[in-house]
Amino acid sequence: MKTAIIAGATGLVGSHLLKQLLNDQGFNKVIVFVRRSTGISNPKLTEHIINFDDPEKWKGQVKGDVLFSTLGTTIGQAGSKEAQRKVDYTYQYEIARIASDNQVPEYVLVSTPGASPKSWIFYTRIRGELDRDVKKLGFKRIIILKPSLLAGKRENRRAGEELYAQVLNGLKWLPGARKYRPIHAEVVAVAMRNAVKNPIKKSFEEYALDEIFTLNA
Repeated sequence: MKTAIIAGATGLVGSHLLKQLLNDQGFNKVIVFVRRSTGISNPKLTEHIINFDDPEKWKGQVKGDVLFSTLGTTIGQAGSKEAQRKVDYTYQYEIARIASDNQVPEYVLVSTPGASPKSWIFYTRIRGELDRDVKKLGFKRIIILKPSLLAGKRENRRAGEELYAQVLNGLKWLPGARKYRPIHAEVVAVAMRNAVKNPIKKSFEEYALDEIFTLNA
C-alpha cells in the first residue's frame, strides 16, 4: 500500500489520475497539492490548497512513496511567457526538489514530445529544461511520459488544439504518422499508474507517443 502525491490534480490528466488512484487498491492515501479544491470527498484523499509561490508553508507535507506531476498551462491561459514558465518549469521543479529532499523515492512526470533545453520553441525548451533538471535530483526512480496531443474534455475550450487534433486524426493512417495521433488524458493517467507498477524497475524510464499506449495493455 502506497501514498501517492499529485501536483496538478485539477488539470486534464491530473483529474483522471486522481480518480483512478482513489479507486486503486495499491494506494491507501492520495495527497494533492492544488491551487483550488478538487471538489472530491474521499477518506483516502488529503487535499492541500496552496500558494505554489510560498513553498515554506507546505513543503513539510510533500511526503509519500511517489510524486505524480501533471501541472501545465498554455501561454494563452498564463498571459505571458514568464507566467507560463512559472507553472511549467518553476512550480514543477520546486515540488520535485522538495519531494526529493523529503526522501520521496519515485517521481512520474508528464512532459512533451520534442522537449529539449536547446529547442527554439519556447514551450518545448522550458519542458526540456525541466526534464534535464529533475534528472539531477535524488529520486531512486524517475519516469517521464511524453504523450502526443492530449484529448479530453477541458474546462477551457482550446479551438486551436481541437483543429490540430482533427488534422492529426486525419493523418493517422499515413505511414509513420500513427504514433502522433491524439491520446486521451485518461489513457495517459492509466499509463502513469502502470509505469509505477511495472515490476522491471529502472532508475530512469522514458515513454513517448506510441510507447504510452503499450503501458495500457
